[in-house]
Amino acid sequence: MTQVYYAYILECNDGTKYYGHTNNLIERIKDHIGGRVCYTKNKQPELVYYEEFDSRSKAFECEMQFKNGKTRKKSIEKLITSFPKAKCQGFNSQTALRAYDLRRSLHSLRKSSAH
Repeated sequence: MTQVYYAYILECNDGTKYYGHTNNLIERIKDHIGGRVCYTKNKQPELVYYEEFDSRSKAFECEMQFKNGKTRKKSIEKLITSFPKAKCQGFNSQTALRAYDLRRSLHSLRKSSAH
C-alpha cells in the first residue's frame, strides 16, 4: 500500500489561515483542535481544504505554494470556496474525531479477535 501525504488549510476563528502538510491528516487535525500546535492553539481551527499526494515532497511543495505563491490569496480563496465542504465533515470537532478513534479501535479489536 502506498503512503498518502496531505497538504491542508485550516481557517482560524480570528480570520487567519494555517497551511501544513502531513502523512496522517486525522491525527494532525486532532493536534490542532486539541491545542497541541502553538499557532492554532485557542484559535478554534477548522479544516477547509486538503489535497492528497503520493510523496511528502509534493505535499510540502504544495504547502510552500500556499505560503509563498504570487497570487496566493485569490488562488487559496478559490480553492477553499470550490472545495466540497462535505469532505471536511468529521474533521472539525473533538466529538467527531473521538468517534473516529472509537470506530478505529473497535475495528482493530474485531480484527484481532477474529484471529
